[in-house]
Amino acid sequence: MTNPQQELAEIKSMMQRSSKFLSLSGSSGIWIGLLACIATALAYYWIYYPNAPWETVTMEQLHPSIVLHMILLAFAVAIISLFFAYRLTKKRSKVSSENLWSPSSRRFLSALFFPMAIGGFMCLGRLWTQDYESLASLMLIFYGLGLVNASYFTLGEIKYLGFAQIILGLLAMIFPSFGLILWALGFGICHIFYGGLIHYKYDR
Repeated sequence: MTNPQQELAEIKSMMQRSSKFLSLSGSSGIWIGLLACIATALAYYWIYYPNAPWETVTMEQLHPSIVLHMILLAFAVAIISLFFAYRLTKKRSKVSSENLWSPSSRRFLSALFFPMAIGGFMCLGRLWTQDYESLASLMLIFYGLGLVNASYFTLGEIKYLGFAQIILGLLAMIFPSFGLILWALGFGICHIFYGGLIHYKYDR
């Protein structure tokens, strides 16, 4: 005879799977975080070498070629990160027998990318006006808003990653000279910590 509590648990699990996309890969968070740390180290070298490592350098003082390299690096990191996220999430969805392109995953993606798209247009506007110092804060804040918004359609832990990004983005807005370091903390260290947590809790 089936245990009623077990039946309720199975029904709850089925309802959750139908309404939430649960195949996010913790490994993708780790790889994205490592990639962000490498990109930050490269950008830091471009900006500060051979100057003192903690010397205050504004974006207006940088050579235009360095600014262009950093913009291209940011786009490259975004593209490679999306590739990692797609491939590893697809692999995990096969293991968990969850459809990668389902109503729940579409709700998750639309909730995630709508705030990020707005933030992307704002970043393009800042690039057009050469207001480079606000880019790190805008990227962190709108990415965080996207994560918080998407947390209602996936693993609840992603909400706390979103809050961390927003807080770091606000700090980057107040202290723009530390924008690169705060960007590394948000997209690098926080992603590695989050990815490790998800991998330990769900992927093993």
